[in-house]
Amino acid sequence: MTDPTKPIDSPAPDAPRSPEELEAAQAASEADLAALQAELEALKAKSAEMADQYLRAQAEVQNARRRADEEVSKARKFALEGFAESLLPVIDSLEAGLAVKDATNEQIREGAEATLRQLVSALSRNKVIAIAPAAGEKFDPNQHQAISMVPADQEANTVVSVLQKGYLIAERVLRPALVTVAAPK
Repeated sequence: MTDPTKPIDSPAPDAPRSPEELEAAQAASEADLAALQAELEALKAKSAEMADQYLRAQAEVQNARRRADEEVSKARKFALEGFAESLLPVIDSLEAGLAVKDATNEQIREGAEATLRQLVSALSRNKVIAIAPAAGEKFDPNQHQAISMVPADQEANTVVSVLQKGYLIAERVLRPALVTVAAPK
């Protein structure tokens, strides 16, 4: 019985072919093989290029991390160095004041006030700012620490007095101000 989907005059797949047909089929197979080998070589080259790019990108990421770590380390080192340098004049003033043997109380006071101004200036240049709330200012738990509540003739939860100044460094509380707070009436 014949297959209705195949043309009647086509040879059977196992039918013997002529030498020309065999040669043409072999040439076509060799051409296909050569094309596939060329494609394989191109893909291998592309794969090697991609692997090289990946390794280079990975090395660049590692180098960027290393440079960033070095920059952070240098920034910390030099920030501390700048702060310490701004305190050196304060040390010089204190040493000069202590070197004077026959200073009067007034001279000692003037020297201490001048040294305190130098210290406050050095801290200010390094963004260390005092927290010293005025009497009657609203109590702020983010910047103040209440030591006690006292009866007062002012609104409740307001600062009555400052027992110890607090300090901010770059807008972050370094130490809260110690305050007494007005008690509710």
